[in-house]
Amino acid sequence: MTYTVAALLGVAGAIVVDLFVLRTRLVRRVVFWATYPIIIAFQLLSNGILTGRRIVVYDPAAILGWRIAYAPVEDLLFGFAMVLLTLSVWVWLGRRGVQPEPRAGKGSVLVRRLRD
Repeated sequence: MTYTVAALLGVAGAIVVDLFVLRTRLVRRVVFWATYPIIIAFQLLSNGILTGRRIVVYDPAAILGWRIAYAPVEDLLFGFAMVLLTLSVWVWLGRRGVQPEPRAGKGSVLVRRLRD
């Protein structure tokens, strides 16, 4: 399996999880797409440093060959899949009230114990 195929499968899997498994539907929200360019900017910066300095090297036979800031375009696909999956799980857990009270900061049990 090439890096390109793996990246495309990652994107497809993350979208399936977002839309059908967890039903968070983040890819249908304007706020997701409006803020995603911020993530892309930092991803390109970090990928550019890692691949430009040859800390990370890709097999030319496993990628398309298109590069943005020294990194293969497939890295943007993997980054999208990772961010979407992480945010989808976060929203899904939040809707289920996994952490109904704060764990740190004002009002937390730990902070009250430390004050007393």
